[in-house]
Amino acid sequence: MPPELDSLLFGEIDPPQRLLMGPGPINAHPRVLRAMSADLLGQFDPEMTGFMNQIMALYRPIFGTQNQWTMLIDGTARAGIEAALVSMVAPGDTVLVVNFGRFGLLLTEILTRIGARIETVDVPWGEVVPMETIAAAIERTSPRLVATIHGDTSTTMAQPLEGLGDLCKAAGALSYVDATATIGGMELAADRWGVDVVSGGLQKCLGGPSGSAPITISDRAAEHIFSRRHTEAGIRMDGLSDGKGPRIGSNYFDLAMIMDYWSEKRLNHHTEATSMLYAARECARVALGEGLKARFARHASAGAAMTAGLRAMGLTVFGDDAHRMTNVTGVYIPNSVDGEAVRKAMRELFEIEIGTAFGPLQGKIWRLGAMGYNAMKHKVLLTLAALEACLRMEGYALPMGEAVPAAIEAWG
Repeated sequence: MPPELDSLLFGEIDPPQRLLMGPGPINAHPRVLRAMSADLLGQFDPEMTGFMNQIMALYRPIFGTQNQWTMLIDGTARAGIEAALVSMVAPGDTVLVVNFGRFGLLLTEILTRIGARIETVDVPWGEVVPMETIAAAIERTSPRLVATIHGDTSTTMAQPLEGLGDLCKAAGALSYVDATATIGGMELAADRWGVDVVSGGLQKCLGGPSGSAPITISDRAAEHIFSRRHTEAGIRMDGLSDGKGPRIGSNYFDLAMIMDYWSEKRLNHHTEATSMLYAARECARVALGEGLKARFARHASAGAAMTAGLRAMGLTVFGDDAHRMTNVTGVYIPNSVDGEAVRKAMRELFEIEIGTAFGPLQGKIWRLGAMGYNAMKHKVLLTLAALEACLRMEGYALPMGEAVPAAIEAWG
């Protein structure tokens, strides 16, 4: 080996076996990791396109939809968000963002880059936006699109969405929901809600790695998206445009082109991320094999147990109980405690990771997750016991031995 290369080589990757009990990502299900090790296929191999069709069928019940256009965007959950927004919104369009946390602010940041005219309806972090407030904002702003988050992990709140689609349709608006943090852990009901586009990610309740973004698109939204094609004749087989007509701001995130790729046309757009498709497929198989109702109940039990255990320690849980996400719980850091010292001790002594916070909550709360493969009773109990020990080491006086029994009782 040339000596100049020797110093650039590192050992084989051997990460610590941490229990990821923060707001995500979480530990991937072993079945998903095994699926990712399967052999690669060419993107137009009949076996591969067959897997793509299976993905479409598998994710329809997970999204709660019959939408034909249910597929994957290659990239992290944010790729799904950006593909949806850049494909539905043109510069100058008015977009109403229902904002109750960090990820509502992300929507506004992406929309600013698109050149949209942004209106927002806001509430303090820890609350959700009442539907009547959204209705008034729609009437006031006449938006082309209404965009919101289902569960915002920054605040641990889940926005109610019943009736949102009807409000939007009555106003002639499209609707978009980012369900990254809830897909596979809380009910999604795209058809019942009447929302047009919903996107998600694998790395939270679905128990997979980050890198693939499931998405579902209504026929109404698809018609709008296809109307923004690069040419009236459609996309050429080489995926290039002749420069005529309107174009969206991204080639990679052009949903019209991606939808043609996932259709029976199989028009070339990009090389499919095969291993991530395998992961997404297995995530869906695991979820549907468990049964969605049972899966949602398991996440609800895990969240209830985590909340009960934290309160049994004498800690104050953040936010509105009525609208708390089942899979992420925020808890105030006691005034006398160094929050980062506790997180470090959790990580170094117990190999458990819990989350810090964003924006106005930074340094004020921890965020503890129990989702996907980690929404298990023993993992919640281990996390609570470790947190109790680390708080004690920091000199915080708390009722010892109360958290685990409280969590067991709350699990039911």
